[in-house]
Amino acid sequence: MGKLYDEKSIESLSPLEFTRLRPQVYVGDCEYSTQLLIEIISNSIDEFRAGHGSTIEVSIDKSKVTVIDEGQGFIPNSFREDGKTILEAAFSVLNTSGKYREDGSYEGTSLGSYGIGSKLATFLSHSLTVTTFRDGLSEKIDFIEGVFDKREVKQVDKTLHGTTVTWTPSEEFFTHTEVEINKVKDLFKTLAALCPGLTINLYIDDKSVIKYHSKNGISDLLDAAIKDKEIINNRFAMNYTDGKNKLDLVLTYTSNYSSTIVPYVNAGLTESGQHITQLKTIFTREMNKFFKEKKWLKEKDENLSGDDINEGLYFVFNLTCAGVAYDAQVKSRVSKIDMKPFTSPFAEALNHWLHANEKEVKIIADKAIGARKAREAAKKARDAARKATAKTPKTLKAKLAISDKFVECTSKDPKKRNLLLVEGLSAGGSAIEARNVETDCIYMLRGKVLSVLKCTQEKVFANQELSDIINIIGAGFGNNFDTNKMGFDKIVITSDQDSDGFSIELLLITFFYTYMRDLVLKGKLYRAVTPLYIITVGKEKTYCYSEKELEKWKEEHPNSKYELTHAKG
Repeated sequence: MGKLYDEKSIESLSPLEFTRLRPQVYVGDCEYSTQLLIEIISNSIDEFRAGHGSTIEVSIDKSKVTVIDEGQGFIPNSFREDGKTILEAAFSVLNTSGKYREDGSYEGTSLGSYGIGSKLATFLSHSLTVTTFRDGLSEKIDFIEGVFDKREVKQVDKTLHGTTVTWTPSEEFFTHTEVEINKVKDLFKTLAALCPGLTINLYIDDKSVIKYHSKNGISDLLDAAIKDKEIINNRFAMNYTDGKNKLDLVLTYTSNYSSTIVPYVNAGLTESGQHITQLKTIFTREMNKFFKEKKWLKEKDENLSGDDINEGLYFVFNLTCAGVAYDAQVKSRVSKIDMKPFTSPFAEALNHWLHANEKEVKIIADKAIGARKAREAAKKARDAARKATAKTPKTLKAKLAISDKFVECTSKDPKKRNLLLVEGLSAGGSAIEARNVETDCIYMLRGKVLSVLKCTQEKVFANQELSDIINIIGAGFGNNFDTNKMGFDKIVITSDQDSDGFSIELLLITFFYTYMRDLVLKGKLYRAVTPLYIITVGKEKTYCYSEKELEKWKEEHPNSKYELTHAKG
């Protein structure tokens, strides 16, 4: 019989006690203290977006972090009925905020909407000091281990306004008390792009300042991400404002096979929600409508799928709106948002762009139709393979049903079978045509896979592509992995010879070395070395695997007439 609880078993914890006991409830990942900086700087961003100040200073000295903004500041030395000042309550009383009401100074559109973030920095730090300046007064409060220590009030210059927060995260709650510098740099670059006119100055270990400022808004994010891969000349961009509702959006197409959607709400990066699905649905609908209007798709043809149209899409947007609800304090998943003010303006602006950029849109249509053809070719190959394997064991049949992105070969001998991990549906279509049908199986990746060093095993299993690969290989996982049970002799990474392809290669190698190490150590993992350029002279083809090889060939054949194909690898 199990142990029975008694009257001492049921406890009531204060917000401070509960947060320090279960910090992950609010902070999420507690490996680094980065989330505390995100919470504090989010308040400074809210001040800028509400029209107060244009510069934020951030100093990181090992585990000590300071954020200084030019916001309106808290009202100094103003006491509440509970005996705390407004400033003290804002940093120590959970669910205390000036951002709840839609008719308040932040109009309900601030990223800080729960009244929790600043308290996390107080509760999970050895010490936190906050100083506010406003109306000729300053109020400074020190907290030790989450508890109020002392207050100091002074008269200051009436022109001073804003808030300064300094804290030292506690190793009791974080594996590493320091912040992730690279993550912070990326965040500040993004925040500057989402907030044109804002300057963020970052000081690391008292070294020279790194300045973040954006001239072109979210277009700067796009430029940094896609570099020279853009295949159209005129991006679709819109800046829509109706009262407190705003939509800043820009999208383009690249030569990549994968799609990337980067969705922000009130300047905070999100992962899922109606804002994403509704804009994607409208985009797919309007593109199909235009393709049929131009007869690039015949009336009898089925509409292109979202996956077809999205191949190569890079789409960044920031929605500003009130009444947004999230499923957790880290605010990555939006559970409630009103999209009615945005759907019609988006459809109208997109329609105008489509009609004004027919040449550009034809490039997109050709890419999308090519993606569908590749998908159909893959389906035919799968169907043929399934017919050929009607008498295969149940385990293999289960693998065949794993995903539409897996294409089987005809051989059943594991010593003769190879698994080619291919980047994208279009590349998958090409690989299906070029492969040895008897020995080569294909699994089509959709862009970059999960970085397994930054997530738990649960997230690995929840990721469709990685779980597919585990099941297809069929030899177990982690400590239970056994190369003798593999359904293949070789696993071959077949990605483009460009930066994205190399990144995918590194992520896959990391996955295999982390969770299927013997596969690597026993020489079962390969990289397909594929050409970057194909030079055709008459019927003769020469393959170049780098820019250097191409230049060398040109120098050796200065007068040759040739056709050059950029194979991308």
